[in-house]
Amino acid sequence: MGRYVARRLLQMIPVFIGSTFLIFAMMFALPGDPVRALMGDQAFDPLVVEALRHEYGLDQPLWQQYGNYLLGMFQGDFGIEMGSQRPVADIIAQAFPVTLQLTLFAFTFTVFIGIGLGVIAGLRPDSVRDRGLLTLTLILISMPSFVLGYLMQYMFAFQWNLTEPTVPLEPSFGDLLLPAIVLGSLSLAYVARLTRTSMAENLRADYMRTAVAKGLPRRRVVGVHLMRNSLVPVVTFLGTDIGNLMTGAIVTEGIFNVQGVGDAIFEALTRREGATVVGIASLIVLVFLLTSLLVDLLYAVLDPRIRYA
Repeated sequence: MGRYVARRLLQMIPVFIGSTFLIFAMMFALPGDPVRALMGDQAFDPLVVEALRHEYGLDQPLWQQYGNYLLGMFQGDFGIEMGSQRPVADIIAQAFPVTLQLTLFAFTFTVFIGIGLGVIAGLRPDSVRDRGLLTLTLILISMPSFVLGYLMQYMFAFQWNLTEPTVPLEPSFGDLLLPAIVLGSLSLAYVARLTRTSMAENLRADYMRTAVAKGLPRRRVVGVHLMRNSLVPVVTFLGTDIGNLMTGAIVTEGIFNVQGVGDAIFEALTRREGATVVGIASLIVLVFLLTSLLVDLLYAVLDPRIRYA
């Protein structure tokens, strides 16, 4: 197990470097000059523009800019936002905890409700509740997140007055509950369908008939034999879904005015603040890599046949 973890950690290094370089290169390839965009419509001195470009290293080749950024990032320096002159690390420290809290709420909602609905439907395939689940999840999958967000905001905030339409600067659990439900609804639909399909398929497996024939209690048959094997593909999806929830929070945070990572990325893209975008994206890439490693280790816990030499 230790060798496997060490090998995976070493494999993360080129993946992380390659992913962050692509993001950095895409920001570099955007049309326009970020220093010129910073000045707006006012008159500018070309010498001042060149001096600012030299100060921020924008006159260097792409590979040199990325090398300086990578070296600074490993030292905890993500660069400076040109417009506000704030360190990008401070922006991340302010926005990331809010998005992380929202993501964890949405992930918890997805896991418990999605797996629960999938188990209920999967134990009785082709029943009324199974068809009801498939219909509900089809509606959630076909509905865009911004439509669902505005609909939930209209119903719960403006029609029923159960919550505030926007989230305050220092949100509590109740303030983030509705945005978390909207953020996790699409993932919930996929988790419920995946759990239902896996449960229904494993119900017909030989080991299930053997467990029933041995006279094992139904709780043990379902909870140990059926659930552990059925959750392997679900855990695979959930591992990658954490990063998807963080990136999908851009739309949800915009609807509910959540001052998180999504809002910071949107503002940075509008102002061509490449250091902010790359810094936040690098953190999300790191979350993707760590969760994929955690998922691989959970396989051995769920399925005893899987061993890492």
